[in-house]
Amino acid sequence: MAIGVYFSSNSMSAQKYGDVVKKLEAAGAGSPKGRLYHASFGDPADLSVFDVWASQEEFDAFGAVLMPIMAAEGVTMGAPHIMPIHNIIKP
Repeated sequence: MAIGVYFSSNSMSAQKYGDVVKKLEAAGAGSPKGRLYHASFGDPADLSVFDVWASQEEFDAFGAVLMPIMAAEGVTMGAPHIMPIHNIIKP
């Protein structure tokens, strides 16, 4: 079952977000298996993230790569809000 995952943070600037993305790409996790959609949004000094994942298991596997990178960048995220996806409409 697909899930929606929403993260908010009070420490993720656009600069830190960009650094995390570069490190994920370097680790081979820039386009992880199972991630169907990704968006970062909000004030450039305080970005939030919303993802859609094909499964909880694929999200958890990505987290094992993501979390050490986030910690190294000094980014602390609140607990994710995880919800089942009811519908996806693609153009």
